[in-house]
Amino acid sequence: MASHENGAGTQDVLLEIRDLKTHFALDEGTVRAVDGVDLDVRRRQVVGVVGESGCGKSMTAMSIMRLIPPPGQIVEGEIRFHRPFDERPDAKDIVDLAQFESNDRQLRDIRGNQISMVFQEPMTALSPVRTVGKQIAEAILLHQDVNKAEARDISIETLARVKMPNPEQRFDDYPFQLSGGMRQRAVIAMALACRPQLLIADEPTTALDVTTEAQILDLMRELQAEYDMAILYITHNLGVVAEMAEEVVVMYLGKVVERCDVDSIFYNPKHPYTKGLLNSIPRLEDVLQDKREKLNAIEGMVPSSFQRLSGCAFHPRCPDFMPGVCDEAEPQLIQLEEGHAVRCHLYT
Repeated sequence: MASHENGAGTQDVLLEIRDLKTHFALDEGTVRAVDGVDLDVRRRQVVGVVGESGCGKSMTAMSIMRLIPPPGQIVEGEIRFHRPFDERPDAKDIVDLAQFESNDRQLRDIRGNQISMVFQEPMTALSPVRTVGKQIAEAILLHQDVNKAEARDISIETLARVKMPNPEQRFDDYPFQLSGGMRQRAVIAMALACRPQLLIADEPTTALDVTTEAQILDLMRELQAEYDMAILYITHNLGVVAEMAEEVVVMYLGKVVERCDVDSIFYNPKHPYTKGLLNSIPRLEDVLQDKREKLNAIEGMVPSSFQRLSGCAFHPRCPDFMPGVCDEAEPQLIQLEEGHAVRCHLYT
């Protein structure tokens, strides 16, 4: 469950996910929400995870945090987190989060402290019957050796760091008294209160208007540099990926289908699904030239989570489908070049 591997090749790695599978056993069948994900996050790196709704992005994040709703469970794989050295004698420098029970003490020491998460909808992430300040202070009191007065000061300071107007007043406000953008800042403050090494941001700007979204993205970039932390940024917006991420992971039906640096994903995409996502984005030159053409949409729909397709999961929608190959053999994630991997029969 834990080890002390600190070789030169792993010193910069913060999180390693290997063959992660999270399944839900239901009466109707088994939902393979995460079906063999491999993912690395280095220290101080921003990794973007993209894909359509239902592809397993959020459930991968919930698996890392061990917040999977029942009856879901991790059935296979590793989530290896490289912790900072700790003065506690029972603390290990590399732990497999997948091996812990959800209420394990070591896991609770990590969750909300060294790994934090910003959820999609701030109104569901915040309790409506408790003030914003008390909810932020709770995490500080849980993970730091401070009293209530000191926790209040840290909370107000953190609210100020995320550029919350009048942080002293907002500390005593309830979530319904705040605007959408202010609620999102409060959720970010809660996640950053203990200065985590890894911040998981699960579509944190989805419910916000464009202006507020730009402010939140700027804020997250500033805080990432200030706190020297890594970010796993989950989104369906490739424009946000271009602005935020250094490396991009494309997911489809619970699997990683392409992984590379952000420039390659836009200028040299390999997987037909990645190309389809990029082709569905409106182009500025078409708008300026007033071209009234339909957007290029990916044909078909994401298959049902209960459906287990043979071969490549994308083959019913793929424009490069090869009969007898794509519908029979499941492709493996192969390395095309340094830092660029793809799961597709076109390259085997």
